[in-house]
Amino acid sequence: MSEPDIDLRFVYDGNADMRNFRVYQVIENAPERLEVYRFHHPTAGHVTPTTTYKRKNLAVLQWETAGRIEWPTTTSGTVWFGVDEVPIKDLRRIKNGTSQSRRFKFSGNEYKWKVAGNGQDLFCVDSKDKHVAIWTAQDMSLKIAPRCVTILERIVITCFLNLWFKGLNRW
Repeated sequence: MSEPDIDLRFVYDGNADMRNFRVYQVIENAPERLEVYRFHHPTAGHVTPTTTYKRKNLAVLQWETAGRIEWPTTTSGTVWFGVDEVPIKDLRRIKNGTSQSRRFKFSGNEYKWKVAGNGQDLFCVDSKDKHVAIWTAQDMSLKIAPRCVTILERIVITCFLNLWFKGLNRW
């Protein structure tokens, strides 16, 4: 029997900026969801607005800053995964002018996000075209293949970035 996908749900903070949200893990047969990420983006007035994201350290049940996204504009910026600095454009690379996928690399492997046939959902595959993750807009769920747990944070961040740009009509 295969291990089930990691099931994450994005919960947005009402009418606030889309960059303010929480991510919960749905655990099979558990009565409650487990909050695993918090994204906070300040209100207007900052010179370079920065979205900070925190991850819950499950060993000690405390929140730790995992990284940040600096936005000099709403369509450009830099993501910090801990101390690793990556331009947003490198997390959403286009292979050629007609490409409908957005690619990113991590640890020498390439992954790509695509818009599903319904125009709302997204899915991510690796360079061998194997399933990595699926975003379902209706449920606001991100299901990640268990073999990808080591790149979970990259998948969460790149999914969010692609949703952000899709929302700006800049896929």
